Amino acid sequence: MFQTVTCCGHTSNPPDITVCSECELQTLVVSIHFQEFSFVKQFFLFSLGCRREGEPPLINGWIPYIGKALEFGQDANRFLDKHKRKFGDIFTVQMAGKYMTFVMDPLLFPNIIKHGRQLDFHEFSNKVAPMTFGYPPTNSGKFPHMQEQISRSFQLLQGDNLTVLTESMMGNLMLLLRQDYLGEGAGREGCWRSSRMYEFCNSLMFEATFLTMYGRPVTAPRHSGTSVLREDFARFDSMFPLLIAQIPIGLLRRTKTIRQKLINYFLPHRMSCWSHTSQFIQRRSEVLEQYDTLRDADKAAHHFAMLWASVGNTIPACFWSMYYLVSHPEALEVVRQEIHDVLKLSEVEFSSDRDVTLSREQLDKLLFLESAINESLRLSSASMNIRVVQEDFSLRLNAERSVAVRKGDIIALYPQSMHMDPEIYEEPQTFRLDRYIQDGREKTDFFKDGQKLKYYLMPFGSGSSMCPGRYFAINEIKQFLCMMLLYFDLQLEAGQSRATLDSSRAGLGILLPAQDVSFRYRLRAV
Repeated sequence: MFQTVTCCGHTSNPPDITVCSECELQTLVVSIHFQEFSFVKQFFLFSLGCRREGEPPLINGWIPYIGKALEFGQDANRFLDKHKRKFGDIFTVQMAGKYMTFVMDPLLFPNIIKHGRQLDFHEFSNKVAPMTFGYPPTNSGKFPHMQEQISRSFQLLQGDNLTVLTESMMGNLMLLLRQDYLGEGAGREGCWRSSRMYEFCNSLMFEATFLTMYGRPVTAPRHSGTSVLREDFARFDSMFPLLIAQIPIGLLRRTKTIRQKLINYFLPHRMSCWSHTSQFIQRRSEVLEQYDTLRDADKAAHHFAMLWASVGNTIPACFWSMYYLVSHPEALEVVRQEIHDVLKLSEVEFSSDRDVTLSREQLDKLLFLESAINESLRLSSASMNIRVVQEDFSLRLNAERSVAVRKGDIIALYPQSMHMDPEIYEEPQTFRLDRYIQDGREKTDFFKDGQKLKYYLMPFGSGSSMCPGRYFAINEIKQFLCMMLLYFDLQLEAGQSRATLDSSRAGLGILLPAQDVSFRYRLRAV
């Protein structure tokens, strides 16, 4: 039963709900009609919009409980820009039963990010992730110290362990390319083959990442049934925005069945038959095995969650990086030449009939490639950095300014607005290969109102919520693009529209393309 929202208290018991499209709203509306609350009473209470002294302006929607969620989901960046022009850099939006205060000035981001005690990210993630992936909360008393041990396991994605993962990923990419794209069935040099770009990236990167993280069967180089696993994953992923919004999974058609099928793939008795599993996954398995009260299905659900974390954003990031390079042939040639130059520094002459290896150190030298990836992330990322207010207090934004915030409310940073700010990025809608290069080095000086920004590119979150696997993800994207540019000529098929962003995942990371694009490739005569 929904709790009535009072004029000045704005508390609410229902789950967070973010509706990402009008068709998905139908399912939500059906569930709301079955709830025991008065529409008229809720509308009256929400419309009053009383604010306490020092609080930001409040923007209410005309639909009770849902508020502005629909408008936000249709085009979050446009929605926020419109209200920024009207209300200024800080305002509160009522949507999906929550009050979200957006801080739009990137110069204020550091003061939000450093508030670790009063503004907490983990409260949100500890609630939402278990509901989404189907495992019990790790911060409960049933599993003492589990959360700390799992957090420490992410150290295995950095340092020397990152070098091992990078080498493994390179080998797995080469394996898949040889068997599926460079073998006898690949056609002769000079023969073009056509494909759908997102489908191509998804097929290659999903399997290569899976092999790198989870290993392979003892008796075979690849898992059977990977295509079915990938298709089930895509079905689950299409419902991910609603699950994160805490829509009951039982309302989402066959999603619960699909999730259970995916979880079953990682049951301990199955994973015990895999070899070459990464140290990262091995360590997480060891942590999970310490808790007798954790069911096998719960352990499997943790591994499934890590699969989503490994590929859910990396695959669309690969797509956009590849798309922008193929869309700009001159930029593609600059990056291709850079890759050859780095190989020559190691006295390696590339040949398409031999496997290529690019070390972590070599990947780090690819300045134009990294700039291309960062520029693609800037254009396609729509993550939302959120913190839950732990107590009523006055949030100090800078030396002259503070705002009053309430316990339970959400403070939100939406970096896409910064990424598209023409004062920070000239012609922000345009892809520029060298945007992050200055005087032969990585460019880090970006300004707003004449002041240098500490945060200017935020596709991986910030502070305590920053993605711990970001270094591995960037290396994966680099490796994928290096392979594609070294072995293939690449062109977009003529007569198709420019790729556009699907905004239904706004707030969750890298946006998918609204529709796939056709491209063609052929083996290079090298």
